[in-house]
Amino acid sequence: MSFRLAAYAVCIEDGRVLLAHYVAPNGERRWTLPGGRVEQGEDPFDAVIREVAEETGCDGVVERLLGVDSRVIPAAVARAGVEHQNVGIFYQVRITGGRLRPEPNGETAESVWTPVADVARLRRSSLVDVGLALAQTLPATGHVDPVPAGGLIEH
Repeated sequence: MSFRLAAYAVCIEDGRVLLAHYVAPNGERRWTLPGGRVEQGEDPFDAVIREVAEETGCDGVVERLLGVDSRVIPAAVARAGVEHQNVGIFYQVRITGGRLRPEPNGETAESVWTPVADVARLRRSSLVDVGLALAQTLPATGHVDPVPAGGLIEH
């Protein structure tokens, strides 16, 4: 089983959420939250701000920890073809500056502010639904029920 620790930004402003359009090496596309892998020795708190800047071109500040999600992706659908565990740390992040742009030499083709009500119609990572649920409910435990993959929702 492979393992990844990641930090994700949930940026909500005026009823819109900031989404990144991820393009996989095989050309597959889906919407996700800005964020990604925590580098070895890096604090997830710093990683989420670095990832926002890299993927979107924007500066941000962490306002609060929202929660943690752990999911196991079956080998049959995991990118590397082996069972994969992703532990994601979700932060509420406020954008303070910068300008939206594609990720230079990266996998994010664009980032856009999307009305929260429109998210359900997008092909997206389940991380989007987890992040929105954490931001909307602010559970004391920092945990929400797993979001099942299927239809427009992917691992």
